Amino acid sequence: MVIVTRLLVLAFFLRYRILNPVHDALGLWLVSVICEIWFAFSWILDQFPKWFPIDRETYLDRLSFRYEREGEPNMLSPVDIFVSTVDPLKEPPLVTANTVLSILAMDYPVDKISCYISDDGASILTFEALSETAEFARRWVPFCKKFSIEPRAPEMYFSLKIDYLKDKVQPTFVKERRAMKREYEEFKVRINAIVAKAVKVPPEGWIMQDGTPWPGNNTKDHPGMIQVFLGHSGGLDAEGNELPRLVYVSREKRPGFHHHKKAGAMNALIRVSAVLTNAPFMLNLDCDHYINNSKAVREAMCFLMDPQTGRKVCYVQFPQRFDGIDRHDRYANRNTVFFDINMKGLDGIQGPVYVGTGCVFRRQALYGYDPPKGPKRPKMVSCDCCPCFGRRRKLQKYAKHGENGEGLEEDKEMLMSQMNFEKKFGQSAIFVTSTLMEQGGVPPSSSPAALLKEAIHVISCGYEDKTDWGLELGWIYGSITEDILTGFKMHCRGWRSIYCMPKRPAFKGSAPINLSDRLNQVLRWALGSVEIFFSRHSPVWYGYKGGNLKWLERFAYVNTTVYPFTSLPLLAYCTLPAICLLTGKFIMPTISTFASLFFISLFISIFATGILELRWSGVSIEEWWRNEQFWVIGGVSAHLFAVVQGLLKVLAGIDTNFTVTSKAVDDEDFGELYTFKWTTLLIPPTTLLIINLVGVVAGISDAINNGYQSWGPLFGKLFFAFWVIVHLYPFLKGLMGRQNRTPTIVVIWSVLLASIFSLLWVRIDPFILKTKGPDVKQCGINC
Repeated sequence: MVIVTRLLVLAFFLRYRILNPVHDALGLWLVSVICEIWFAFSWILDQFPKWFPIDRETYLDRLSFRYEREGEPNMLSPVDIFVSTVDPLKEPPLVTANTVLSILAMDYPVDKISCYISDDGASILTFEALSETAEFARRWVPFCKKFSIEPRAPEMYFSLKIDYLKDKVQPTFVKERRAMKREYEEFKVRINAIVAKAVKVPPEGWIMQDGTPWPGNNTKDHPGMIQVFLGHSGGLDAEGNELPRLVYVSREKRPGFHHHKKAGAMNALIRVSAVLTNAPFMLNLDCDHYINNSKAVREAMCFLMDPQTGRKVCYVQFPQRFDGIDRHDRYANRNTVFFDINMKGLDGIQGPVYVGTGCVFRRQALYGYDPPKGPKRPKMVSCDCCPCFGRRRKLQKYAKHGENGEGLEEDKEMLMSQMNFEKKFGQSAIFVTSTLMEQGGVPPSSSPAALLKEAIHVISCGYEDKTDWGLELGWIYGSITEDILTGFKMHCRGWRSIYCMPKRPAFKGSAPINLSDRLNQVLRWALGSVEIFFSRHSPVWYGYKGGNLKWLERFAYVNTTVYPFTSLPLLAYCTLPAICLLTGKFIMPTISTFASLFFISLFISIFATGILELRWSGVSIEEWWRNEQFWVIGGVSAHLFAVVQGLLKVLAGIDTNFTVTSKAVDDEDFGELYTFKWTTLLIPPTTLLIINLVGVVAGISDAINNGYQSWGPLFGKLFFAFWVIVHLYPFLKGLMGRQNRTPTIVVIWSVLLASIFSLLWVRIDPFILKTKGPDVKQCGINC
């Protein structure tokens, strides 16, 4: 009701603005009206998908009662878990090791877990660190399960500042914990030694322990590599219990081939896992996202294995939560508004979008299959007496001929389907066979050596040529934000996704907390959205065939691709207060008492919408305000650059390379928050700040010189100028850094741009008293 009321008030407000132009500032008025219309359109795209928010609750005891009955085989579905990493210098091996250890120790049957590590940088550092991790896991995993500790990533567990004796009753716990902490510190030293050794590459390249050269010495030209560290042979912990399978994978890379970055690496993992284990469900994690809730996979299985609705669910998405963010979350790193409001709203329509990590997939959905349909109503068969209804029974003499003909057609269809499967999935009979097994599993007659040979084949760099990989199958290519595209394609086929928010966060990761890294991260996301908007998969025109994508879900996807374009009207709107203050113009006409009611109603409806959202989502007002501030900061910097770079890529073919965000942690608490790194993204917000500050000073000086009557219009201009300044305040604090000093180059560029802009707009000096005398040409010298 509040949304509809706000929509009506907004329509009356825009009607009033359009029908009442300001003739002495027509250009400024026109710009402001265009901006307001775009903001209204953007608000509709953002608000309407929030009509049906859902809160879900799982009952893990019922899952166990159904699938883990005592005295019977465990019927929980197997899960393949994917962890991707590229550069061990930016994604430290210790961080990846903690993620792997949390996976191996999670609360799930060990024979149903397989962990695959994709090393897209073919680094011997990652390989050796993983070997050390496998050895340490033999002691860490039984310790976690024996004492039921949380979280099961050792770095995070031992750094918790809580009473670790709470709820612990075993007398040996303290002694074993001390011993395990000492072993973990020794493990860290060994990892640090590997990292220190890998800083300087030998001239002849790296040599493995058996004396052979490391195959990945040339990271852009090397064969495919697979190493099973833990598995059915030798995969036992210190107490003799079986451990989950741990597999290292580095796909083949050769010059002249498109490897499609992370999306290509994930598709290689899909094929490798299908050949070796072929679990029906897959969980993908970034290397810095460890399992914070050991029952996370069980939470997902409550939806995916639901006997009534589970078969139509393509994935279960968990919210992203982060460690190491400052208490005030200066740059809205937690994205709480998106994860706790927008995603809950989408869950009530067709499901949340896929956000790249912390997601459990149904393998069949990634293979491009459609969701199962409900039972069809049988066709009516009538007798020969009434030809108008139903279909007639065929004569018996033609029935036999039809059966023989159908047999021939079936043979042809089988032959054609085999050819189509190879064209679709690639030239691998073992892999193609695995795609038809909805419940997963590997044929028991398959030998491990043959499967490993086939696994090497499916990660060769030419395997995807002339297939549907990246087009209709797996992670979709064509954007640096492949996650949005992948989820969008599934929803277009009619699948449904689920949003799961357990009380204890399922996964936790790290986020860039300094201003420059945060803006570059937002730039990458925004550029990916612009790429999708201009691609053939744009939600504006793709996916109408079949009508499987619901309209409100389409609104949400359109919003994810057009939001960077809001940067253009936002930049113009943030500049208008300064222009009005410097030129003495005003973009609003004289407001009558009746018209003022619409303005008051608009502000009341805005506040009411915000308050209700905070009420049902549980988001605090501080988190909401930080999100609003960074929406402006990112909008006038990262989003603006993304639009420009996206247009350059589409029109001129100029591509932009992005580096992996550093996952390193500063030794000092929040030390990285004060780190300053120069980037051109800082120039537009700084320029806006200076222009509005100059405009405030100029406007107040002009009002003082012109007398009492000029103070009325001034307050409206000052209100919007301060609105801009307050929203950019976290950016200003980030510029100052710890020493409260702004880099000289930022100041020079910003002052230069502000000065040029001001000189272009200021036609008169606002500091001089403006007086109007009689026209000498009309009344002569004696006037």
